[in-house]
Amino acid sequence: MFTCDLGIETYRRRTLNSDILPLMRRGITPLKFDMSELLSRARRQFNKRVGDVTLSLPFISISVSPKDREQQIAREVLIRLKDRRVLSAWECCDDCVERALASLQEIRQLLVDKQVELADCHDGPLYLLIDAMLAGIRQFLTFEETLKLDPDMRSRPRARERHDVRQNYFDALELLRSHLSHCLNQIARLADIKVPKDSLISHYQGPWPSDAYLPPPAR
Repeated sequence: MFTCDLGIETYRRRTLNSDILPLMRRGITPLKFDMSELLSRARRQFNKRVGDVTLSLPFISISVSPKDREQQIAREVLIRLKDRRVLSAWECCDDCVERALASLQEIRQLLVDKQVELADCHDGPLYLLIDAMLAGIRQFLTFEETLKLDPDMRSRPRARERHDVRQNYFDALELLRSHLSHCLNQIARLADIKVPKDSLISHYQGPWPSDAYLPPPAR
């Protein structure tokens, strides 16, 4: 086993001709996020509102008018998450994976703390977007646990040694990065902050990838 801490582009350059680990996500989707409850809530709370800001969610858009308090906390979330390496670094060893999982737990705690600060705005758009981020992290961690429960792997001490298990982990993590980045992009809209061209969020511009989400129930 070896350890490292590389950014995505550096890792891709160094391993272009290597079989250490797969280079990037495959064309399949091992994990589909279920945002059905959250989307139903968004429709109930915001569909008939006319607001100053239009937010995009998977499959729907809503119009909102953020409060000053929400904009302040939105800016704090962006500042605290902009340098989180799990959202931009490319894992290539067991230590990297463990650090990524630990970092996701830290991000989850930070987001929960921000929701506590938003207790008086629990029906607002920022609380909803943070809920979307928390749901994505929770579903990714559940998926990661299922990789270790594969019946074929129970007798092996390290499930991630198997190529397909590691590849499924990387594929799912890239989907989570996209999900969180799209959420942060919407939080930046709430905060009225322009996304820097070299930021993580800028790497995931455009529409939400519909193939990464379960379709919402019929209305």
